[in-house]
Amino acid sequence: MKKIRKKKVTKIGILGGTFDPPHKGHLYISKVVIKKIKLNKLIWILTKKNPLKKKPHLNIKTRMSLAKKLVKKEKKIFIKYLENKIKSNSIFDLLNYLKRKKPKHELYFLIGADSLVKFNKWKNWKKIPKLAKIVVFPRQNYSMNSLNYDVARNIDKKDWIYVKAKKINISSSLIRKFW
Repeated sequence: MKKIRKKKVTKIGILGGTFDPPHKGHLYISKVVIKKIKLNKLIWILTKKNPLKKKPHLNIKTRMSLAKKLVKKEKKIFIKYLENKIKSNSIFDLLNYLKRKKPKHELYFLIGADSLVKFNKWKNWKKIPKLAKIVVFPRQNYSMNSLNYDVARNIDKKDWIYVKAKKINISSSLIRKFW
C-alpha cells in the first residue's frame, strides 16, 4: 500500500494598512508572526486610504517605495497594492480576492489589538474569519483585555490567535508628530 503524502499547506500572512509611513514596528511584528505561525510569506497590502481614518500624509507611491526599502533584506515579506485590481479598499474584499485566487492557501490576517476594538465597523467583519485566521498582536495601551470587547466575543476562539510579542511604542501617527 502506498503512503499518501500530505501536501504541505502554504501559509500566507496579510498585513493591510496605509503604512503612512511604514516603520520598524511593522517590520518587527511581521518577523514575529512569520516565525511564530511559520508563514511561508507575508504580504503588506498598502491602501490609498483607510476608510476609518483621515487622508494619508504621504502618497501611495512614496509609501510603496518606503515600504520596499524597509523590507528589501527580508526574503519572506512582499509589498503589494491591489486596490485598483479589486476595486475596493476593504479587507473583506481583499481576502475574498486572495482566497479565490489561491483557494488551497491558508490566509492569516494580522491586526493590532487597537484595531480589534473597532473591528465591528469594518465591512462584513463577521465574514472575515471565514476567509482568514485573525492574528492579533499587542499594541501600546491595549492588552489581552482588548480581546474582551464584544467584537472578540463574536469571533469564534478557533478563528483567531493572540501573538505574544513585546509592545513596540511606535506608530505611523507618532512618527508624523515629529514631521
